[in-house]
Amino acid sequence: MTPRFDRPVELLLIEDNPGDVRLIRGALAEARSPNNLHIVADGEKATAFLKRRGEFADAARPELVILDLNLPRKDGREVLAEIRADPELGRIPVVVLTTSDDEQDIVRAYELHASCYLTKPVDLEQFLETIRLIDEFWLTTVKLPRR
Repeated sequence: MTPRFDRPVELLLIEDNPGDVRLIRGALAEARSPNNLHIVADGEKATAFLKRRGEFADAARPELVILDLNLPRKDGREVLAEIRADPELGRIPVVVLTTSDDEQDIVRAYELHASCYLTKPVDLEQFLETIRLIDEFWLTTVKLPRR
């Protein structure tokens, strides 16, 4: 499959683990689909970015959000609930990518209308393959709403 966008896709990664950020950034830099990756490391900054407040007043509107659940300052579940409650943000697909494989976390994420729930693999190659599959599916196969 070939990328379907004639311009880079705006991605927002909400992740507080610097090692995971580095791996995801590297994998997406090699992705098939051109993308502009924006990164915030806590839930409060995520909300500010999404609502274009403060230092993020000129932020691009993401077309896809990759969200960790266990974040400082504001939990990822709260961020997901805020995204879904906002008419301007509610249509943005949200991929939950987290270490938790707890059934309650999975159920709660889907109750909050996560687009999908992925558990971060511990194995490096599997982790990178997961990011490649996110690119393949979300940025190459499915149709995302335009900004």
